[in-house]
Amino acid sequence: MHPMKRLCQYTLIALSFIALCSCNGYDKMLKSTDYSAKYDAALGYYNEGRYTRARQLFENLALYDRSNEHSEDIAWYYGQSLLKSEYYYLGSYQFKMFTKRFPYSSRAEEAAFLSAYCQYMDSPSHTLDQSTTKEAIAELEQFSERYPHSTHIPEVNNYLDELRDKLMLKDYEIAVGYYNTESYRAAVVSLSNFLNNYPDSPYREEAMYYIVKSGYIYAINSREDKMKERLHQVINNFDKFAVTFQNSKYMAECQTIYNNCKAELQKLAGQN
Repeated sequence: MHPMKRLCQYTLIALSFIALCSCNGYDKMLKSTDYSAKYDAALGYYNEGRYTRARQLFENLALYDRSNEHSEDIAWYYGQSLLKSEYYYLGSYQFKMFTKRFPYSSRAEEAAFLSAYCQYMDSPSHTLDQSTTKEAIAELEQFSERYPHSTHIPEVNNYLDELRDKLMLKDYEIAVGYYNTESYRAAVVSLSNFLNNYPDSPYREEAMYYIVKSGYIYAINSREDKMKERLHQVINNFDKFAVTFQNSKYMAECQTIYNNCKAELQKLAGQN
């Protein structure tokens, strides 16, 4: 065998042996009742950036260590290990528990912030259920109220803006979804509610356009005794749109809808 190949094989064997010994040592440390040694090992793993091992050891210490010698540090580093391992839901819970167990700790403010931050990081895409997003907003707002002079406030405000924009986009897509599924009355109601809830939304122009369009389709497919009232409502909605967005790319289409409404109303008047 070529000497270089033999050296490579010896190196791989040696590395595998070291890894095996390391795993065996770690497994023994997990089962150990020497909590002082376990704490030192956990802290060592944490400082080395080996957060998965640190997390498991700190979790073990949090469950079984009754000495209380390092209880605050264990709780703190356990939360940090969860955060750095991207276990955001558990990390938020751990930091929240930290603030309750150690309310007078010098780390209490930071723990409160990190609990809210973990919630922010756990917030899913706007296409998914937004319960976690709403919880994150509530916790970030609570942090702002409790620590109004914190250095984290600018950061918190940015997170709040981002999360609120996510909720706004979710609500907008739900409202437009009614139009896309041909539920035109529901589209008008939902889009109107959207504008009331988000008066400064960047989607305001599109929302008002879909109100006009949905209202028109709903009106012309209504019973004759309801059509007149609904056509007048479309005209009112067009007037609001035309005043607000005079140069809208949707203006030509909305103008056509307006003209059609007028023509339909004249036709209805001629029948009476």
